[in-house]
Amino acid sequence: MSRPRIGGLWVPMERHVPDSSNGYEVVAGRFVAERDSSVGGATVRAWARALPPGASILDLGCGHGVPISQTLIEDGFVVYGVDASARMTAAFRERFPQAHVACEAVEHSRFFGRTFDGVVAWGLMFLLQANAQSALICKVASALNPGGRFLFTSPQQACTWADLLTGRNSLSLGADAYRKTLLAAGLVLAGGHRDEGDNHYYDASKL
Repeated sequence: MSRPRIGGLWVPMERHVPDSSNGYEVVAGRFVAERDSSVGGATVRAWARALPPGASILDLGCGHGVPISQTLIEDGFVVYGVDASARMTAAFRERFPQAHVACEAVEHSRFFGRTFDGVVAWGLMFLLQANAQSALICKVASALNPGGRFLFTSPQQACTWADLLTGRNSLSLGADAYRKTLLAAGLVLAGGHRDEGDNHYYDASKL
């Protein structure tokens, strides 16, 4: 498409900048206000008990850090948070000034340049397209230490739905597809969990 011309002059067209926060930068204030801090913390705490004391854990899509990162920090783990929303990461940094946090797309996070004992992704995976989910699982597998564990939420069934806050499409690949994708990346699905908010968790470990 050519640029519009006014009075003999070319007018620059507005460039479309992809929203790597999947719409959550716009609704960050509402998310922080409405996120139920009683949901997810106990499940993540139980999962993390299998990790070494003081283990390093990457929280993908960390948001403002409550309750997932908060629970892990309180239990003595070294947490690295990453979220593409500037408002979310600012809130995270204010709450946990000693923690490591980066405002960037999880798919391209610089934290994947190091390794971790555990990776958690609460309420994130299904916000991504199918190919992006598969690519992220491969990156997580590469970033995990031997015996490391990956915990993420997504429905057991393959389905799509509209995100309650952003209205954007959400996509679950389903248990069979996740199992195959994890295995191809060198991760074994060890089991599943369900929390107080009826969220389903996939719990995988590195071979």
